[in-house]
Amino acid sequence: MATSVQVLQVREYLLGLQERIVAALEAIEADAGGATGFVTDHWRKEPGELLQGEGITRILEGGTVFERAGCGFSHVRGPALPPSATQHRAHLAGAPFEAMGVSLVFHPRNPYVPTVHMNVRMIAAGHPGMEPVCWFGGGMDLTPTYGFDEDASHFHAACRRALAPFGEDKYPRFKAWCDDYFVLRHRREQRGIGGVFFDDFSEFDFDRSAAMMRAVGDAFLGAYLPIVARRQQTTYGERERDFQRYRRGRYVEFNLVWDRGTHFGLQSGGRTESILLSMPPLAAWSYQRSDPPGSPEALLVDHFLVPRDWA
Repeated sequence: MATSVQVLQVREYLLGLQERIVAALEAIEADAGGATGFVTDHWRKEPGELLQGEGITRILEGGTVFERAGCGFSHVRGPALPPSATQHRAHLAGAPFEAMGVSLVFHPRNPYVPTVHMNVRMIAAGHPGMEPVCWFGGGMDLTPTYGFDEDASHFHAACRRALAPFGEDKYPRFKAWCDDYFVLRHRREQRGIGGVFFDDFSEFDFDRSAAMMRAVGDAFLGAYLPIVARRQQTTYGERERDFQRYRRGRYVEFNLVWDRGTHFGLQSGGRTESILLSMPPLAAWSYQRSDPPGSPEALLVDHFLVPRDWA
């Protein structure tokens, strides 16, 4: 059982993580000559609403490097866990809960810079008269439009290093979990090149489980920003932008149809604008599209959207 001090420490860490990540992206935009910074939106769910609590949504739109980048913090309480959060904890169905986390999705302007997602969170729940159960979740994953082996290897190596102090089994286990989770099952297609993902985690005591969550959050900037630096000056044209919009359509499909985090937020009465900050600014669908064999576009599906040992 977590103490109020431990819960407060998790909250303070998450707020600091959001601030560090936003500051790093604003520095990238400034270096690229962009004048656009993050808008800060403080919001609160008032008594009488399904959820109570607060959050801070930081959003950048129309940047020079990032066409849309959202990084949100939320800390909410609700009267009953929704079905999306009790798949593996049936005894907690309908229990009052407390949840906090940081979630981000960055959609770069240049098609050669991959989209990235990261989330770290804690949930505590329990029926009246029982001790609350606490668990952690999180991870990060990379979704390129045009893939590069060195980028995939770098990203996965960073994930592996972050989890190494917590057991040799954690990276391969959470990597496989990520591959299994981020799948458009209706298309039998991976969303991207993966990363790591874990949920409902309480195998350690509270402090060590929280430390593992922090290790993932702290590894994010080192995993992603070197890739941005390598690719953001790559020349592109309308062909690449057209393919980027097409692949973003797949991203939208996964988030709306399969993502448990989206379902949890909407089912529990969360703030719609903040939940959907992951949506790209522009996306497209094509009824019939066939990319020439051997083309960079075909290579994405044939080589990169296939689970493999990148690290």
